[in-house]
Amino acid sequence: MSIVSKNGDTQFAALNGQKLAFRSFGNGSPIFFINRFRGTMDTWDPLFLELVSKDHQVILFDYPEIAESFEGTFPKDMKEISSLIIELADYLKIERFNVLGWSFGGLVAQYITFYYPNRILKSIVIGSNPPGENKVPFDPEFFKRALKPVNDLEDEIVLFFEPKSLKSREAAFVSHKRISERLDVSRIPSTQEIFQKYLNASAEVKDDKENFREKYRTLTHPIMVIMGDHDISFAVENWYPLLQNAPTLQLIILPESGHGPHHQSPALVAYYIKGFLAIVD
Repeated sequence: MSIVSKNGDTQFAALNGQKLAFRSFGNGSPIFFINRFRGTMDTWDPLFLELVSKDHQVILFDYPEIAESFEGTFPKDMKEISSLIIELADYLKIERFNVLGWSFGGLVAQYITFYYPNRILKSIVIGSNPPGENKVPFDPEFFKRALKPVNDLEDEIVLFFEPKSLKSREAAFVSHKRISERLDVSRIPSTQEIFQKYLNASAEVKDDKENFREKYRTLTHPIMVIMGDHDISFAVENWYPLLQNAPTLQLIILPESGHGPHHQSPALVAYYIKGFLAIVD
């Protein structure tokens, strides 16, 4: 029996010297939500969380040294982050589970899938890239805005949406309003020191020393990738070379969308997730 907190109240798990903040709510097969760069439990769109939690147990957590997990130390690499999620699953008495990672969290979701295949049911990657060398690099505009100490709404539109699309800009405003009603901005990581820890942890992804990119050819776990058609950080085009070389990979592309398609179209993305997880392979 897994632990489910009432109304998603924040709880704390003592894990190998770390005090990890987490929330758990909803019913159904569990999904661990893995945060983006600078993300916290409160930077997810609450409507998206609510929709997914209608069919699944949603587990949120803050990385050590981030937001409500302020007593810990940020993991040094993808293996350490993956191990921490396994420890949290053990604490919650969850043997097998799904993972959903956004951006930096999408990298983690892939690594935990390869490191711990016996624990993962299915994997969902949003706004991220595969390991290894990718043809389309980050747009310089991403780092210009993403590394600001504090981001405003216009930054969010450029970073997570499609600024050239009126539909996307309107969705950005609505999503921002939903998030801001619950968000304590002071808890969002804002120092160059912590930014560098994210970058250090993700540096190994490009090197891909474990050759996980090639292992997509033999991966047996279903993995769904959801991307906007114009992501200025992790370009959707970087998934194309894998499409005929990864038999369990599904790619969904949302039009007039950027790095946060689940915030622009929460109902649609939740619908895709529900169908993907409901199918018995």
